[in-house]
This record gives sequence, structure tokens and C-alpha cells, in this order.
Amino acid sequence: MTNPPSPPFGTDPAPDLPSTPTPTRWSAGDNAWVTGPLTPAATTPDERVGSRGWVHLLLLLATFVTMTLAGQQFFLNYISAVGIRRVNVPAAAILVGGLWFSIPALLILGSHELGHYFACRYYRIPASLPYFVPAPALSIVGTLGAVIRMALPRTRRALFDVGIAGPIAGFVVLVPLAVYGVAHSYVVQLPRAVSLQGGLELGDPLLLTLLQRLYFGDLPDRTLFVMHPTGFAAWFGLLATALNLFPAGQLDGGHIVHAIVGRASRYVTIVSILVLLALAVFVSSSWAVWTVLLVLMTYAFGLDHPDVGEQHLPIGRTRLALALFAVVMFALSFTPVPISPIDFVGGR
Repeated sequence: MTNPPSPPFGTDPAPDLPSTPTPTRWSAGDNAWVTGPLTPAATTPDERVGSRGWVHLLLLLATFVTMTLAGQQFFLNYISAVGIRRVNVPAAAILVGGLWFSIPALLILGSHELGHYFACRYYRIPASLPYFVPAPALSIVGTLGAVIRMALPRTRRALFDVGIAGPIAGFVVLVPLAVYGVAHSYVVQLPRAVSLQGGLELGDPLLLTLLQRLYFGDLPDRTLFVMHPTGFAAWFGLLATALNLFPAGQLDGGHIVHAIVGRASRYVTIVSILVLLALAVFVSSSWAVWTVLLVLMTYAFGLDHPDVGEQHLPIGRTRLALALFAVVMFALSFTPVPISPIDFVGGR
């Protein structure tokens, strides 16, 4: 074992370093001098945290089943033009049709979480495999998403990379699925207003709106755009991306912001909560659940993001460019009214 090199503080400090040398310590896992608190590194590249593999697999299979069952309704809406056409389809065919939603949706969700996971592995940060959360009765898509357990990254650069890796990985998988879903959708002309008997309207994020106009142009009055089930999987992925990129607390967006602005991220979290509250009160009540969850998360973990090391080092132009790309992803994924009740389509 060789001795570590001298710390990066000499008699002539660099211009961008603080006048008082920042306390440092040698991290054998990073093979570098780092500042700030350290979390235990994985002793081997294969070390993980969390449950046994069969627990993750069981949750994945359960979520696959609940999302396939939820996807049946999206498939029925697709082949019946949201109930306008009468169809007679065997139950087995409808169940198989649900796969057009569940498989692409799980690909998007899994890619997002594995993006975080492999970024943790790169930085030797202990992390679990994804925990998928089945929700057969609590969600129209059959799941509440997925999470991983991970230790706190040691440096601001690692925090940034781990935070942004998930949204980018999910978005890369999502875009071609969104294109496929919209391309295989269709438009029907409505001779009159059609009752949907207490149905739900899912607001289109900007990306789906742009794709719809690209393939179908501006739709005339009394027309109905019927989305392919894979398009709904993309809608779900876009909603999850937008929610995770809110720059608050322990969300992906909160990690990214803290890596850039440090302790000032607490004020960004406050603004984000106020924006969500305004959306819930003045725009759409569908934001109420996410607002409450974010408030509870902030109450549990506090406004201040845990400190990480190397706060004095610049984040770098490449990461700032990726932060701008995160803003673009958020803009393309966001919809002001995610879910709203609808009784009629085509006017009344």
C-alpha cells in the first residue's frame, strides 16, 4: 500500500480556493483527498445494501401484474375509441393487451432507478436494487413507482451525477416509446357529444403535445384523440420525470440543485413547495397529493439537504450543461393539469 499524496493545499493557494484551508481527509475508496462528511464506501464493487434479491424480484413481478391489469383499461379504451365503438374481445386478449402498457412503463421506471443504481456503483456508494411498489387500488397505473436505498454521496459532483443519472436514463428510454405510442394512436370524428360517465382526462405533457401536432396537426372541433397504451406508458413516465425533477428536498431535482448552489438549496425547496401549493389550489387539485407528500418529506428530513464534500470545487461546465438539460426534460414532461374529471367529449 502506497502512501497518499500530499493534500492539495500548498504555500501558494489557488485563486479559487478559500483563504483558510478547508479540512481534508484521504478517501481510499475515491483514491483522492476529499472534504466534508464521508459515508461508508462499498468494500467491494459487488457490495449492495437493501433486501435479498428475491424481495426485489417479488415486488417487480407483483408490480408487473398490477400494471398489466391497469393496462387493460388503456387497451380497451384504445380498441373501443374510449367506449364509442362496440367491441367484443375475449378476456384473455384484453389481458394480453395490457402488456402494451405495463412492459414499456416498467422499462421507463426501471431505467430511471437503474440510472441511479449504476451511478452509485460507479462512485462506490452503497445502494440497493430498485424496490417497485405495486398499487392495484391506489393508482390508475397500478403502481406508486419505484425507489432505491442509497448512502449519501461523498462529494458534490457525485451527488449531481447520481441525482441526474436517473432522469436521463428514464428519458432516453421514454422518448422512442412516446414516438411509437403517438404514431400508433388515431383520431375519430364525433357526430355529437359523447358521455364518458365520470371518466378522467389525462393532461398531455409538452412532449406528447408536440408529437401529436407533428403526426396529426391541429385537431378540429368534435374530434377525439385516442392514445395507444404505449403512449399512456410514456405519459406515466413523463409525469414521474416531472415529479422527480422538482428542485426540492431529497428528490432528484433537489440533489441536482444542492450540488450546484449548496446550502442555498433550502430556499429553492421553499419556493418549490409554494409553487406546488399554488398549483393545487388554483390550477388542479390533482397536485394536492404530491404537495402533501413533499411537505411530509420536508418535515421528516428537514429543509436543509445533508452536506457533502468538495463544496469549494467548481461543478464544471459539463455538469452545468446537464443541469440545463434537466430543465428541458422538466419542461417537456410537465403538465399543469395531470388528471381531471371529464363527463363529455366533443362539446355538449
